[in-house]
Amino acid sequence: MDNSKDGATACLRGRTVVVTGGTRGVGAGIARAFVQAGADVVVCARRPPEAPAKGAEFAPLDVRDPAAVREFFDALPRLDALVNNAGGAPYRLLADAGPERHARVVELNLIAPLTVSLAAYGHLRRARGAVVMIGSVSGSRPSPGTAAYGAAKAGVENLARSMAVEWAPEVRVNTIVAGMVRTELSSLHYGDENGIAAVSRTVPLGRLAEPSDVGAAAVFLASDAAAYITGASLLVHGGGERPAFLDAAAAGDRT
Repeated sequence: MDNSKDGATACLRGRTVVVTGGTRGVGAGIARAFVQAGADVVVCARRPPEAPAKGAEFAPLDVRDPAAVREFFDALPRLDALVNNAGGAPYRLLADAGPERHARVVELNLIAPLTVSLAAYGHLRRARGAVVMIGSVSGSRPSPGTAAYGAAKAGVENLARSMAVEWAPEVRVNTIVAGMVRTELSSLHYGDENGIAAVSRTVPLGRLAEPSDVGAAAVFLASDAAAYITGASLLVHGGGERPAFLDAAAAGDRT
């Protein structure tokens, strides 16, 4: 009898996982992946999901509110893994907004993961658990239009590495550096299907990531399969971006 499916779904059975911002897009994909892995999943966000993830519990929470965050984690009976996924930013050139707007982007994408991690630390230390930060390729390359977001994601990677050292050996902390992901909001960033197809051709693997791709990586980093991995950044970006000079050179050869 083939028990491979049962083995896959049982790898996190009995463990409790919190996914911030887990109501749509990448976060919903992460939540689904943990449910499929057998975990008890709690997703938290400011607003409830339009289509709740089957098998996951929803809890309203603004991760930018330290008091509310502490109250939320204090009420949990246990916690084995935390995925800091909540974040994002609208397209906004630096000079088109004041510093207060950019500061709010940094607050959501950098300060909030720190706030949440600190509130969860006691539970995670007792469980010898794991934190998974959701970073971005925007943190390691220029990000015109989302500069504050890119700066915050660069900070998240550094924060995770420092946390990994300070909280070892009880708590492991790693970052998923996500590339472009196809979600229900992809049209806001990449346009229609033709635009998405064009962007996909810039990725060596020939497609955008699916939320399930990021979810599978998060499950791995939270599981015992990654027991000796901490302070690491896992690139989930399909090979990154095809270097522009290759296409420029090819165009030059045709002239």
